Amino acid sequence: MAKTLTDLFHDQLQDAYSAETQLTKALPKMAKAAGSAELRAGFEQHLTETKNQLARLEKVCQQVGCKTGSNTCEAMEGLIEEGEEVMGLGLDTDAQDAGLIAAAQKVEHYEIALYGTLCSFAKQLGHQEAARILHETLDEEKKTDEKLTQLAERGVNSKARA
Repeated sequence: MAKTLTDLFHDQLQDAYSAETQLTKALPKMAKAAGSAELRAGFEQHLTETKNQLARLEKVCQQVGCKTGSNTCEAMEGLIEEGEEVMGLGLDTDAQDAGLIAAAQKVEHYEIALYGTLCSFAKQLGHQEAARILHETLDEEKKTDEKLTQLAERGVNSKARA
């Protein structure tokens, strides 16, 4: 049987669910490794957002008849592994914070692409409420990316250079 856009949409929703689930385990480690109190607080805030995003994904999956937990997001596994590598390099605190921001931004950029695609698929398939819910998460991911950029440019990167 040929697969449809609906099948692809469900597959991508399951990927997003896996990605967010993996992040709920990785963010506390990143927060613990952060030297900057502001970066640590940012990771902790994003953990709360991620848990809310998981709840939204569950709601969307229920609305569109998709199961959660069927896929493992290999892309997120790789991105988290890169973040763990940064923590294992033996960097000084400031350089490690810069590396953690870089790793976190890679995650955010992946999520922005994923949620942008999910919004587009939801609209195409006539799931307007799902599209609205997914867009809320997309907006949060973009704001998190902006906050990380500001934190890096406001001081973390220059401290790491020193």
